Formats: sequence, C-alpha cells, structure tokens
Amino acid sequence: IKDDFEVIDKKQIPNTTELKNEEKEKTEEARWSAPILSLAKKASENLALSYGNALKSASLVGFISKPVSNDSTAKTSARCHAMEERANLMNMMKLSIKTLIQSALSLGRTLDSDFPPLQQFFVVLEHCLKHGLKAKKTFIGQNKSFFGPLELVEKLCPEASDIATSVKNLPELKTAVGRGRAWLYLALMQKKLADYLKVLLDHKHLLSEFYEPDALMMEEEGAVIVGLLVGLNVIDANLCLKGEDLDSQVGVIDFSLYLKETQDSDGKQDGGITAVLDQKHYVEELNRHLSCTVADLQNKIDCLEKTNSKLQEELAAATDRIGSLQEEQQQLKQQNELIRERSEKSVEVTKEDTKVELDTYKQSRQGLDEMYSDVWKQLKEEKKIRLELEKELELQIGMKTEMEIAMKLLEKDTHEKQDTLVALRQQLEEVKAINLQMFHKSQNAECSLQQKTEAISSFEGKTNEMMSSMKQMEERLQHAEKARQAAEERCNKMKQELAGRLDTCRQQMSQLDSKCSTLEKELKSEKEQRQTLQRELHQEKDATTLLKTELQQIEGLKKELRKLQDEKQQLEKVCEEQEQALQEMGLHLSQSKLKMEDIKEVNKALKGHTWLKDDEATHCKQCEKEFSISRRKHHCRNCGDIFCNTCSSNELALPSYPKPVRVCDTCHTLLLQRCSSNSS
Repeated sequence: IKDDFEVIDKKQIPNTTELKNEEKEKTEEARWSAPILSLAKKASENLALSYGNALKSASLVGFISKPVSNDSTAKTSARCHAMEERANLMNMMKLSIKTLIQSALSLGRTLDSDFPPLQQFFVVLEHCLKHGLKAKKTFIGQNKSFFGPLELVEKLCPEASDIATSVKNLPELKTAVGRGRAWLYLALMQKKLADYLKVLLDHKHLLSEFYEPDALMMEEEGAVIVGLLVGLNVIDANLCLKGEDLDSQVGVIDFSLYLKETQDSDGKQDGGITAVLDQKHYVEELNRHLSCTVADLQNKIDCLEKTNSKLQEELAAATDRIGSLQEEQQQLKQQNELIRERSEKSVEVTKEDTKVELDTYKQSRQGLDEMYSDVWKQLKEEKKIRLELEKELELQIGMKTEMEIAMKLLEKDTHEKQDTLVALRQQLEEVKAINLQMFHKSQNAECSLQQKTEAISSFEGKTNEMMSSMKQMEERLQHAEKARQAAEERCNKMKQELAGRLDTCRQQMSQLDSKCSTLEKELKSEKEQRQTLQRELHQEKDATTLLKTELQQIEGLKKELRKLQDEKQQLEKVCEEQEQALQEMGLHLSQSKLKMEDIKEVNKALKGHTWLKDDEATHCKQCEKEFSISRRKHHCRNCGDIFCNTCSSNELALPSYPKPVRVCDTCHTLLLQRCSSNSS
C-alpha cells in the first residue's frame, strides 16, 4: 500500500511557498476579503504539510492484523495500534476539512447534503467519534453509539437544548446513530460544532464513561480536531433532514476525492468568490449599522425613562406641596370663620347696646311726659304765676332746643352706625366673593361655603330687621314731635287760662329747679354713654382694619396658588411633550424592527434559496413548459429557480445586487408588497 501511494507525483501536492505566493496575490487583488478567508488559508497552510502523509496512511483506518503473543507485547502493540489509528484519523480529518473548505470557496454558495466532500466529512467525523467507544450491554446485545456523549452537551451548554429537542422530535429517526448524525448536521448549520465539542473535551471526566482511555476524544488529537473544526465557520450549510434515511446510511470513506489532481483555477473562481463575499460584507454592514441604531435608540429610551422618573418625582413633590397649601387653606378658612364669629359677636353686642339706649330713651321720654302733665296741672291751678312761668317756659324752650340737638346727635350716631353697618355689608360681600373664588379652586369646601353663605344671608336678614326697627323708631320720633306741637298749641290756649294761677306756680318753682338739676344729671349720664359708644365704634373700626389686612394676606395666598397652578400646567405640558417624544421613538423603533426583519428575510433568502443547475431543470417552474432552443432558460436572482423568458421578464434592484436584475413573477409581486408595506 505504501508503494502504491508513493507512485503519486509530488507535483500534485502543493508546497507552502506556492500557497504563500497565491495568498499574496489574492490579498493584493481583494484586501477586503482577508478577514473572512484568514481561517481557511491558515488551515490550508497547516494541512499542506500533512497532505502526503494522510494519503499514505489513509488506508490503515480500522485494520488490526498483529497477533498477540504475551500480555506485555499485546499491550504495547495495542497502544501502538491505537496511536496509529488516532494519527490516521486526525490526518483524514485534516484532509476532509481542507477539501471541504476549498471546494466551498470555489463554488461560492451554500452547501447541500448531496455535496460529496460534505458527506465524506461527516463520515470521517463519525469514525473519529466512534473511535474508542465503550460497548453498552443490553437485552438485545452490545451497542455502540456516539449519540450518548453528544447528549451531554445539552446539560453542559444550555444553548444546545434546541438541537436536542429538534432531534428527539423527528419521527423518522429510530436509532441512536441516526440521531447522532442529525445532531451533527444541525450543529454544523449553527456554526457551533467546534464550540460544542470543545465543551465536551473540557469535561473529560464525563467522557470517560463512554470512551476508553486510549480513544481519540480522550487524547490530544481530539483537541487538534476541535481546532480544525473552527475553520468550518466560514462555510454556510443548508441541510434538509426530512426525507433522508440517516439510520441506514453506510459510513465508507471515499479516497478517490483526495487522489484527484488539483489544478489552479483561481482565475475562474475569483469572480464567484468576490460576488459572494460582496454580498456577505453588504449584509454584515447592514446588520452592524442596524445594531448601532438599535443601541442608540435603547440609550435614548433609557434617558427618557430617567427623565420620566425625575418628572414623576417632581410631580410627587408638587402634589405634596399642593397638599400643604390645601392644609394652609383650611387653616385660613378656620381663621376666617373665627373672624366672622368675632364680627357677629361684635354686631350682637352693638345691637344689645342700641336696645339698651332705646330703652333708656323711652324711659326718659316717659318721665318727661309725666313732668309735662304735672306742669299743666299746676298751671291750671295757679294762674297767678304767669310771668314767672313764661320765663321758665323760655328756659324750658331752651332745654327743648338742647334736647332737639341731643336728638340730632342721636340721629347722627344712628346714621354713623348705619354707615358702619353698610361698611360691614361691603366687607361681607367681599368675603362672599373671596369664598366664591375659593369654592371654584377647592371643590372639597363646597358644603362649608354654602353654610357660610346661609349664615351671611341670615345675618343680612337680621341687619334688615334692625333697619326696619330703626325706621319704626324714627316714625315714633316724628309722632312725638307732632305731639309736642299739639302740646305747644294747647299751652298757648292754656296761657290765657293760667293767668290767675301764676302765684301758686312761683311757690312750686323751687321744686321745679330741683327736678331740672336731676334732669341735667341724667343728660350728663347720657353724654357719657355716647362717649362709650364712640369708643366702641373706634374699636370696631380697628377690627375692620384687621379684617382688611387679613383679606390682603388671603389675596397673596391666592397669587401663590395661581403660581403653583401655572407651574403644574407647565409640568403637564412637559409630560405631554415627553410622551410625544416617546411615541416618536416607538415609531422609529418599529421602523428599525421592520428594517431588521427585511434584512433577516434577505439573509434567509441568501442562505435558504439554492441556485439550480441548468441540467436539473427541464421545464419552467411556473408555466411548466418544456425548454427548447426557442424557449431559453433564465435564473431568478432572488429564489434561484429556472424560468422561461415570459415568466421572468421583470427586473428589480435587490440588496445583493447594485443594478436591477431579472426576477420571476412571484418574487416580483412579493418584493413589491414588501416595499409598499415598508413605505406605509
């Protein structure tokens, strides 16, 4: 076997210098493709040295031919044989990964399950996972399956739970081998096969339950294979598990793929690779731009949430301040009630004083009437003291004038009291206006204000009653004056009759003088009462000034309330503006989400749709007419299927192509609907 493999020309094996030169030329032509192809080229450089050795030792996989003589020789021979098997499997894995990467980059599209290098890769990987497996005894017999170690990945790495559940839910898979192959397919499509196997290798104490100590997964070769599998993240695989019989597939390595001549076809393949890489870069830039916009929007949302929290705190402080102001309003209302009670008490006191004055005035009038009656009786009896009585009458007339002056003064006092009552009414009206304003501002104090208005109306009724009583007193005074006039007329008539009785009246003048002195004393007492009334009026004026000052303080409090209401309105405006800003941010987020969904659909379209070969299609997919010389084949650049000219006459600009490209009718309608929804 070694001689057969040595016959192959060494020209077929690429050197490291040639690979480096090719790498330099490619970097000069397309520097932007270096980040994506770096892993593949490094893997190809590392694999070039072991290419020939792998070809020589590929046929030694799985053969055990040395006889066992003794225990020690058997152990050493088994170790050597296991080392050779591990080396051969590692070399085959290197070869399969290299060919798979090179073929995928040359094709420049996603790989299907029918792709031969991909199938051989899975076969070699299956051999590597089966190496050194322990046989589990069951009722049927011994069973070896590599799905047991793969099930541990679900426990160690929670991201692999989706793969495990999807594999278990497939009804077509009935054996553990089929489930293991499906698990490998799904892990490769997720581009996390190397990560999952690395997690297994990090927990070798769990792998010891499934593998022998000399197994490939328990030695250093397993770590090398995991490092090689990282290069497969460059490849996009689209593997369909439905309809494939994974249970009954035979894992045989086809060495013919690795013995073919490798010709330089870089010039032909550069165009396809650059197109695919252009598309990938375009999609990656779009994703990066959208991720940046989403991050910015999230930062803005966080800032808005912070501002909203601050505004809520300010609103809470404002509500607390409003509560304190309402408490102050209640205190002021209580003070107003106290002031009103005091004013009512003062009014009641003034009413009582006026009643007492009226009683004294009535008593004095009654005494005067009695005196007049006595005088007239004495004048009838004593006609002799006529002249002296005339003088005394003149004196009495003077006294009458003084009494009239006193009555006028009393009338002035009553007028002044009426003015004070009017002022008190005005003050009460102002208090009513203030109460009405406070009623509009504080709805909770409606009941109390109604009671106050009722009390004020009752007070006005009482004042009206007082006014009516004062009018009655004035009418009585008028009647008294009329009675005086009648008495004077009677006096004039009686003067003629009293001429003879003047002598008797002279004797009684001394008595009248004493009575006049008593009357003067009474007048002095009345003057003192007037002075006390004036003092009380001054006190009431002082009370009114105090009420005015308190009203001014209430007006200042009203101004503060207005200011607080203005501030509250401003805060409400700010809140409304911020809510509008949040709505606009929500619209921007929805638009960005729609763009992300479009880009995801584009990625799915790039990954999911396969490019049909010309040999595979004989009829148009839409009209199902057979292709001929007149009816030519045309590819749809969106879905990759083949159509005739009539079914693919439309052109549209796709994100993967800068210019308008041929598109089928179904894709044309779908793309137009998507554009219209995005614009709306």
